[in-house]
Amino acid sequence: MRLLCRISYWLVALVLLALILVSLDYTVPQAILISLAFGPCALALEFLIPKARKTMDKVYLSLAMLVTVFLLILILHDFVWVKITPEGYPMQGKDVPAMLINPVFLALILMVLAIGDYFWARWIGKRFKDEDRSVTFFSDRKSVTLRRSEIAYIESNDTEVRIVATSGESHRNKTGIGQWENLLGDGFLRIHRSYLVNADLATLSTPDTVTVGETQLPVSRKYKEAVQNALTPPQP
Repeated sequence: MRLLCRISYWLVALVLLALILVSLDYTVPQAILISLAFGPCALALEFLIPKARKTMDKVYLSLAMLVTVFLLILILHDFVWVKITPEGYPMQGKDVPAMLINPVFLALILMVLAIGDYFWARWIGKRFKDEDRSVTFFSDRKSVTLRRSEIAYIESNDTEVRIVATSGESHRNKTGIGQWENLLGDGFLRIHRSYLVNADLATLSTPDTVTVGETQLPVSRKYKEAVQNALTPPQP
């Protein structure tokens, strides 16, 4: 159901974008084809930006996706007018509409698609909540499947994360901790820019530390209030 909802979001988003392109003198099939240029770039932004540690890395990634979607539009535009131009249109080509080469418009569309998908994913995660669903990921080129309840905490180490299981085993993965937070949803608590813990397994040792199993993890100032509210039992 979650996957179906995500697919539905992108279908609706790209159809709405295609309707905008129809107003630029494209036919519906042409508009749909060109709108597909935005999907991969928006998804790349959504998944890569949280992995970038430095602000300039985020800027470079954003510019790279902007240039990519610009080039894809040029290629697809040329294709639709040369290859699938309907009868009655000149075959010698047509200029790309000014809106589609406007970097502000392109950036706005990419941002709306990426942010919309992020919040949609969070909503369906809460709507179709499955506390002990399985999570499959790749570690050292091998597929690993764990239930959410089997994940003790996740530690971010610059270019990769370490998924620590309740069994004591740990697995390396390239997905950013922000994406893991979104994937695991409620029940997992961010306590530090480098740590995401299973709230059911975590106890507040001190105002600055959380214990998961036999491991003590630091709580940063940014997350201290939220951690205390989540892990401190209410006073009688």
